[in-house]
Amino acid sequence: MLEFIICDDDKIITEKVEKTIDDIMMKNKIIYKTISFYDYNDEFIKLINNKECIRIYILDIETPSRSGIDIARVIREKDMESIIIFMTGHDELGPAVLKKELWFLSFINKFENSDERLKKSILKALQILNIQTKLHFEERGVIYNISLNDILYITRDSIERKSIIKTEKNEYKTYKTLLELSSMLDERFVQTHRACIVNKERVAIINSMKKKILFDSGLTIDLLSDKYKKELKSKC
Repeated sequence: MLEFIICDDDKIITEKVEKTIDDIMMKNKIIYKTISFYDYNDEFIKLINNKECIRIYILDIETPSRSGIDIARVIREKDMESIIIFMTGHDELGPAVLKKELWFLSFINKFENSDERLKKSILKALQILNIQTKLHFEERGVIYNISLNDILYITRDSIERKSIIKTEKNEYKTYKTLLELSSMLDERFVQTHRACIVNKERVAIINSMKKKILFDSGLTIDLLSDKYKKELKSKC
């Protein structure tokens, strides 16, 4: 069981965070629980002292009663494993957070593309905690759950008009387009060709001259076009 502990004095922000969590966790079929607070009250402190499972804290830095920075310090005195994500409307507080050495994952401005940044932070937290996110889809009555970590690349077969999902040991075919599949993946996947998406974390070598990509499994593909080459290099 994974617990998300949210504290923000803005109900609208809290509901947006809850929805982002629900979207990610339900999509990946991960068992979780969300507990939300609007202030760092006695119940919140009691919860810190009674940790029974893995946690991701999403903390507002400023609430009516206490500072999220002080709360993070209390958490770290008892728990060095849980992930902490800060949300605030005050970018100027960033240096103060850094000075406290609180081992946090992200510092997100609530009013600057916060939904996308929070999504990326949660996915990164799941990777750090080794909770596998999955590609989940149904094809002709068969339900597939493929770990994103296992996927090397996805390519499009123009003859069969199918997408081919390639892992180290298996190959899966689906009528879903690359665009549809891309919307179901996270930021570790990048396009290298109009007919190919690769898992950048499984890329071992990029040979720009020969337009080849070598994966850590030893597999090589030649689906690297000039259009996407620069982007792949910058992200690997």
